[in-house]
Amino acid sequence: MKLQYGLDDKPPLMKSCLIGLQWAAILICSTIILGKVVGTLHFQEPLRQILYLQKILFICAVTLFCQIFWGHRLPLLPGPAAVLFVGVIASQGFGLNTIYTSMMIGGIFITFLGASGLLKYLRRCFTPNVIAVVLLLIAFTIAPTIQNLIVDSKSGVGPLSNLGFAFSLVFVMLLSYRFLHGIWQSTLIIWAVIAGSLIYLLIFPDPGSRGLHPDIPWFRDFFRQMNIQFSIAPGLLISFLFCYIALAINDLGSIQAVNEMLHVDDMDGRITRGLFTTGLANTAAGLLGVIGPVDYSVSPGVIAATRCASRFTLIPTAGVMFLMAFSPAATGFMGNVPSVVIGAILAYVMMTQVGAGLMVAFERAKDFRFEDGLVIGVSILIGTLIAFLPGEIFSNLSPFLRPILGNGFVVGVISALVMDQLLSIREE
Repeated sequence: MKLQYGLDDKPPLMKSCLIGLQWAAILICSTIILGKVVGTLHFQEPLRQILYLQKILFICAVTLFCQIFWGHRLPLLPGPAAVLFVGVIASQGFGLNTIYTSMMIGGIFITFLGASGLLKYLRRCFTPNVIAVVLLLIAFTIAPTIQNLIVDSKSGVGPLSNLGFAFSLVFVMLLSYRFLHGIWQSTLIIWAVIAGSLIYLLIFPDPGSRGLHPDIPWFRDFFRQMNIQFSIAPGLLISFLFCYIALAINDLGSIQAVNEMLHVDDMDGRITRGLFTTGLANTAAGLLGVIGPVDYSVSPGVIAATRCASRFTLIPTAGVMFLMAFSPAATGFMGNVPSVVIGAILAYVMMTQVGAGLMVAFERAKDFRFEDGLVIGVSILIGTLIAFLPGEIFSNLSPFLRPILGNGFVVGVISALVMDQLLSIREE
């Protein structure tokens, strides 16, 4: 594919800004989806949910800027990690200090993996079967949360009406993906957020809308409560470390995907610096009390659509994200997206996640055997069953075992790692 601008080219200012805004549209939408859902899990007060979104925007903006100039120096978007969202869901019942202390330590762990080069040894255990399970489990273990978002008993709208609207929105998005091309296809999610929110509020007016909250102080509330009180629960920490290993594999895969498209030099150095920067960003996110970022794999599609691989077009993206982080009015507007719309779009995103998992599983279709299907199928079934079980079932377990055995993602990945070694007998 012939590109108009290469990795280190500097397009004209106006073109850089336009392409940067397209990148920003994709990243902002992803931030809305995961940021609002996790913020709602943590806090009942709308203002604290908005503050949570602001902090995620800030972390993503700083991470992007650092990656452009000092990290992997590739056109990759860092956004909130879905695999950490899975960890947050499974850690309900633990205090925020314990959750984000575990995340901060997980960030330090990723920083160490990036600096030491030890990830290449861990990668040997993550065969295509295990990676497929990781990708599929992220989608399936989030399913109960998607269900709660769509039904949303607090909205005042009947569950069947919400369900019908959500299914209709997902169906329209799938049709749009089929017929749209280029940047329209790449930015489909943000158009769905805008159109879905407007249509939903027209059909079901919300008299209790929170408004934009323009009166929130810009800086005082943002930097308040940054000091996480350290609290370690060994079981929860182990659970999150599994999530962070999956995050590192995801980050590595995104870097390699761009490399296969651009064929850049010093790939080993870029991977080391990229993972190191991702680790530092996740450490900082833990200190701020928000979920950390990971490099998204959507970048090759955007590069193909814009014919521009210049990393410098992401500077305006980082600038927009940074300004929004300190604009409570803009963040409050994003926070007013109806939960049903968020649930429907999250369902659509997880459908693409399932598609990616199946691609990994069947990439070697000729060599795919029944044993491989058994490794994937059993692991996903076990993990999904645990994700749907009521939390009370695990309440009698010890504080060490509860966050491990009660986390469908962790149990599913452990099952895949064990069964892959037992059942997948490879030819020497």
